[in-house]
Amino acid sequence: MGAGIAKQRIDKWLFFTRVVKSRSLAAKLSTGGRVRVNKEKIDQASYGIKIGDVITVTLDRRTLVYKVLDLGERRGSAPEAQLLYENLSPQSEKTAEKPLPVAEQRDAGSGRPTKRDRRATERLKQSGRDFYDL
Repeated sequence: MGAGIAKQRIDKWLFFTRVVKSRSLAAKLSTGGRVRVNKEKIDQASYGIKIGDVITVTLDRRTLVYKVLDLGERRGSAPEAQLLYENLSPQSEKTAEKPLPVAEQRDAGSGRPTKRDRRATERLKQSGRDFYDL
C-alpha cells in the first residue's frame, strides 16, 4: 500500500486504521497527549510515524497498542485497515479470565417479566454484587 511513503502523519494513520471515526478526532487525541509513539508522548497531530513504530492510544475505556506494519493511502474497509497494524494490546483480565454471563432467555411470546422477576432483579442490583461476579 504505502511502499513509496517514508513517513505519515499520526492523525492520518489513526484515521486510516479506523481507531477513530474522523481525522479531527485523531488530531484531538494526538494533541491531547493520549497518543504515544515508541513510549514517547506526542503533542502534535503532524508527528511523522514510520513502519516499525509502536503506537499506544489511550481511549476512555481501553488502551490500544499497535505496531505499524504499513502506511495507508486512504481509509478503506475494516479488513483493509487491519493490514496496516499488528495488534499488541493486552487482553483485559476480566475478559481473559471469565466469560460474560449469558442473560436468561425468555420464550418467544411469553410477554413481559412478572413483578416477581422484577423484584428479583432489583434485589440483585441492590446487593452490590458486580455483574461479572455472577
